[in-house]
Amino acid sequence: MASKSCLYLVAVIMLLLTTNAFSGPLSPEFYDTICPQALPAIKRVVEEAVQQERRMGASLLRVHFHDCFVNGCDGSILLDSTPSFTSEKFALANNNSIRGFEVIDRIKWEVDRVCGRPVVSCADILAVVARDSVVALGGPNWKVKLGRRDSTTASIDTANNDIPAPSMDLPALINTFSKQGLDIKDLVALSGGHTIGFAQCFTFRDRIYNETNIDSDFAAQRRVNCPRNGGDPNLAPLDSTGGLFDNKYFCDLVSKKGLLHSDQALFNGGETDSLVKKYSYNFEDFAEDFGESMIKMGDIRPLTGTQGQIRYNCRRAN
Repeated sequence: MASKSCLYLVAVIMLLLTTNAFSGPLSPEFYDTICPQALPAIKRVVEEAVQQERRMGASLLRVHFHDCFVNGCDGSILLDSTPSFTSEKFALANNNSIRGFEVIDRIKWEVDRVCGRPVVSCADILAVVARDSVVALGGPNWKVKLGRRDSTTASIDTANNDIPAPSMDLPALINTFSKQGLDIKDLVALSGGHTIGFAQCFTFRDRIYNETNIDSDFAAQRRVNCPRNGGDPNLAPLDSTGGLFDNKYFCDLVSKKGLLHSDQALFNGGETDSLVKKYSYNFEDFAEDFGESMIKMGDIRPLTGTQGQIRYNCRRAN
């Protein structure tokens, strides 16, 4: 009888811990009690993935970014299509471009294993993975606020409308970020995420062949691997040190070597020029502002409390 009472007490305590954990605001300490092994497990898998392919770090950062810009940081980008909705993976900014889902699957499996049950949301996994990817590539660390829950649906229409496009000029970029509650400093700092990663030829072809605010030698170099016709998926680094998180992205913009139209728009005689110059001189300032803006982006309309769910599989609702 005593044994049954003890088991019942343990069950009640676990239920209370889980309920309380998912009822408060976002906090870096969210999983400290219910699963302290979660964050170290995520870090291990991210480091392994980046060690195998450095480009993966940029890809994982991009998944979190594109998730947050579509109805908030709710893991909706991870959902596969169902009869009820088309996956955001097929949005214009994501189709045949967004990647890293197998790594997220592996992380989810490992986190659920070390925690003994699904208590860590897929949305939180994306936020932590973004930070750990940046750190793995030499970038800054920051405290990730946690406690998000997962959406049960996705919106390809919102993805098509709200994810920034590589063809955007500065006013469009400012407006797109402003819709998410992000200001000009956030725009420039978060754009600095392009200090890692690559872009496909079709996203920068018009810039290297038709635009004038571009270094001629840089344009010629990029044309070698990006012809006027064909070669759409051919890759080029987004800055001159594509596998390292540094401030070379901003140095390149000052030198008119921004790969995307939307990159160079940040340094083209507009109101963001001074911030670009500041970051080109000082990596520490950029790194600090980048971390602050990542935290701010992670606060975009999270599901908390009894909203949403904790998915058992990040690719589908329970």
